[in-house]
Amino acid sequence: MAESNDLFSAALECLREAQPERKRELTAATAQVFREGRLGLAGHDAPVQDVEHPGRPERPQLIAARDLPQRGLGSAEGRAAFVHAIAHIEFNAINLAWDAVYRFRGMPDAFYADWVAVADDEARHFGLLRARLCSLGFDYGDFDAHDGLWEMARKTAGQCLARMALVPRVLEARGLDVTPGMIKRLRGIGDNDTAAILEVILREEVAHVAAGTRWYLWCCQREGVDPHATFANLLREHALGALRGPFNRPARQAAGFSDDEMDLLDRMSASERT
Repeated sequence: MAESNDLFSAALECLREAQPERKRELTAATAQVFREGRLGLAGHDAPVQDVEHPGRPERPQLIAARDLPQRGLGSAEGRAAFVHAIAHIEFNAINLAWDAVYRFRGMPDAFYADWVAVADDEARHFGLLRARLCSLGFDYGDFDAHDGLWEMARKTAGQCLARMALVPRVLEARGLDVTPGMIKRLRGIGDNDTAAILEVILREEVAHVAAGTRWYLWCCQREGVDPHATFANLLREHALGALRGPFNRPARQAAGFSDDEMDLLDRMSASERT
């Protein structure tokens, strides 16, 4: 990694790195240096540069989510396309974690520790999935993908509260709902290798969503707003199309969702279907 001595400069370097393997390695190295106490928060008063697009390779081609072809898991190509889609989510999640570290200044030290750890986990997940993809005869970039996660990051760039509510607790939490079914399907067709990777990701994503919950509540307290009403308003304004049940209630509750929030999600998801 470059000779950055503050976390914000190092986070920007990771965010801007476009080559996937280099981003994974740089993220792991930066996280290790941070854990060792060799990256401080001294640059917190430096201007935040606008990052319209994070570093990413020329491929995959990014298209509208509705234009992505639907493939089954019955063929090697279909399984590879599935693994590629999850790898793309994890690659974007690396950028989202580093963007949170870089963008939101003046937060408690624990905020930065949480999101550096998340970036490190997401990079490891991406590495596992890319290796699995290569074992199936493909590589990251061989299939088209969409940019929905980063689009939400752009929408929430100006407010930490909205970012914590809508990225970890809506878009990333979707993985808690759908991954158990994916694992079951994969084991049903004998793809135990991919299923095992998803089991690791599912366990660790609960903690990532929990970090979003923790800092969402912290931001609500700082701004003197009601968490439940604010979450409902943000969902109505930005995320109705992303609410699709059934929800994995035990996993979401382990990630800090209250019973009232789960009931809210159920009601809003049901209203979208009618």
